[in-house]
Amino acid sequence: MGLHEKIKNSVELAIRPVAGRLGAEVSGVALSGKLDSETVAAIRQALFAHKVLFFRSQDHLTDAEQESFGKLFGDLVPHPTVPKIEGTESALNVASDGTYAANQWHTDVTFVDAYPLASILRAVRLPSKGGDTVWANTAEAYKRLPEPLRELADRLWAVHSNAFDYAAIRPDATTDRLKRHDTVFSSTVYETEHPLVRVHPETGERTLVLGNFAQRFVGLSGADSARLKSIYQDHITRLENTVRWHWAPGDVAIWDNRATQHYGIGDFTEEREMHRVTIDGDVPVSVDGRRSVTRRKETEVPDLKVAAE
Repeated sequence: MGLHEKIKNSVELAIRPVAGRLGAEVSGVALSGKLDSETVAAIRQALFAHKVLFFRSQDHLTDAEQESFGKLFGDLVPHPTVPKIEGTESALNVASDGTYAANQWHTDVTFVDAYPLASILRAVRLPSKGGDTVWANTAEAYKRLPEPLRELADRLWAVHSNAFDYAAIRPDATTDRLKRHDTVFSSTVYETEHPLVRVHPETGERTLVLGNFAQRFVGLSGADSARLKSIYQDHITRLENTVRWHWAPGDVAIWDNRATQHYGIGDFTEEREMHRVTIDGDVPVSVDGRRSVTRRKETEVPDLKVAAE
């Protein structure tokens, strides 16, 4: 696609690619729940082509309008364990002072079977410096794997869970943050088996399903799983396979959660507040036609160190 691709509908969308393998800035539209079907189709088409879209100066959006816009792309789905913003249908307040930013590569909510189709993130309050977000293209990563790794990936399945040893990953976390992780984020424990490679239902691309919720590969030991996971993760997050966005107030990002991972960089010490809406997804299908399966859903929190092995 050219440097300035234009899609003409009831409004003209100017689409400017931001990085070589994913990401584009879209201008010429004020996001709302009242966009006509042609404009929504154009945004959807651009999303599947570029994986993540950025919209500047959407200061007019409220939580309600953000949710109304999200509904144009499908049913909204709340986070399975984290409480929604009061007065909203499903919006999540992703707030941090940097001490508990994500700081991990992940695809949203892969510990459930039908994890979100897409996420819509709006910048509400930003630190004076830092707090960027980076995305990686999991379709491009699969396509560029060496053939032996690609053939192996097609056969692998991984167990994803929201129960893991958070303290081992974030040794700098405060006691309050550790408690919140155990009592809120892991209040209901999910375990789901996903294929490492899923077939994207819209584009037909093969994408890698991995990230920090992937705990181990089915049939492999914890040690072998960790080594193998690092190999595939390294291919996903190669710098040339990523795009980094420096937020400004009123910015909105929409990403295809079935073809990306992202990483919220915790390099700030001031308050950062982002509001997120997610669109309900579908159960992944592997290259041989099998569907992801839920292994576990229960409210009793297990020993997290054991669960992470």
